Amino acid sequence: MTTLTAILGGGCFWCLEAVYLEMRGVTRVESGYMGGHQERPTYEQVCAGTTGHAEVVRVEFDPDQIGYRDILEVFFTIHDPTTPNRQGNDVGTQYRSAIFYETPEQEALARQVIAEMANVWDAPIVTELGPAVTWYKAEDYHQNYFAQHPEQGYCAFVVAPKVAKFRKMFAGRMK
Repeated sequence: MTTLTAILGGGCFWCLEAVYLEMRGVTRVESGYMGGHQERPTYEQVCAGTTGHAEVVRVEFDPDQIGYRDILEVFFTIHDPTTPNRQGNDVGTQYRSAIFYETPEQEALARQVIAEMANVWDAPIVTELGPAVTWYKAEDYHQNYFAQHPEQGYCAFVVAPKVAKFRKMFAGRMK
């Protein structure tokens, strides 16, 4: 099986990871950091806002089951792409909306979907679009976080509603 990768930042990586783990055709999701200037940043350093990294997920998917466009359509539904450097109460450059493309085809499709989504949102889309650069996997305790801690406050009040929205709006794309 051939897999492709999408790298997305849409606020806290726990939210995106929890949703994509339930999406049909997704074979793997990892939380990590991208887009900064410091080598091997830690979660604490990224949260301090000094490394320039965004919290991102690396979504591996089977293109025979789900397309990059599908991944992006879910992305633009489960986070707010109109708020620079924030998602809800999470504020800082590490929470920016970002798409890191790996191929010219991904870049072109991302630009097309961003243009289409401009008609959906009431404010301008501020999603950063740039080439994928060095990926740093987040610490192990961040991986599959929502599944391991569904009752934790942040998970219950921030992550769970995004998962519920995905389940409601994209039931046909669930595993």
